[in-house]
Amino acid sequence: MGEGHFGMSGESILRRNNVTVLGRTDGPVLMFGHGFGTDQSMWDKVLPYFVEDYRVVLFDHVGAGGSDLDAYESAKYSSVEGYVTDIVEILDALDLTEVTFIGHSMSAMLAVTLAAEHAQRLRRVVLLAASASYMDRPEDGYEGGFSREDLEELFESLDDNYVVWASRMAPVFMNNPHRPELGADLANRFNRTTPHIARELARTAFLADVRHLLSKVRVPALIMQCADDIIVPMHVGAYLHQNIPSSTLVNMKAKGHFPQASAPEETAHTMLRYLGSTTPGLLTLV
Repeated sequence: MGEGHFGMSGESILRRNNVTVLGRTDGPVLMFGHGFGTDQSMWDKVLPYFVEDYRVVLFDHVGAGGSDLDAYESAKYSSVEGYVTDIVEILDALDLTEVTFIGHSMSAMLAVTLAAEHAQRLRRVVLLAASASYMDRPEDGYEGGFSREDLEELFESLDDNYVVWASRMAPVFMNNPHRPELGADLANRFNRTTPHIARELARTAFLADVRHLLSKVRVPALIMQCADDIIVPMHVGAYLHQNIPSSTLVNMKAKGHFPQASAPEETAHTMLRYLGSTTPGLLTLV
């Protein structure tokens, strides 16, 4: 393995992000990126659908899961570019190209950035519960779902008591009230994140804006829009589809912001239909 940024070896990079490689060693490569407040284990329920035929690469963003917490730098991770740099370094360390990057929530923003700026490394991207900007941008008529005032209240709640915020909001984000165990599990995941890192990551994710990159995405993209997602309204999926070339929009039956946990079968089968299509951009909508 070669040297990464700042002289880091490939092994160090893989340890930093707690990289896990599963599945068929000679299979097409799928790289799964998790969202805010979780780690790579958030994908556990969908992995059985992929490991037989694909080479699966999982990782934790620095500050999450089993990553090296000592590697966390507030300045670096105050923008999506810091996280994208880590992903490119992982690809370098594993010598991977022709990768399908599957990004959930915040990691979908990273997928857009990768597809616009590092398309030569990718085959396609899958954007699950994705947004290009969670915050409304009234100056150009964009509605992301949260006003600046909404986000300031969210950040204030995070700052006041992260544990209470996590317990209160996890069931809302999951939006499966008939299955309270899902909300409880998500709250437990949130609570495993170091509070000060979670607070900074929330600001990075919710204030990010990658709309200017959508037209520059140079690989096919699958947009998986969930129903009744309090974080990503339905019209946001349509906006992504309208602005990303060679994109396919699938409106899922799954409710909430974490379908890989609440509806793993639908989530996996939607991805597999797309991955199996010879013309991904023309996949029949479901």
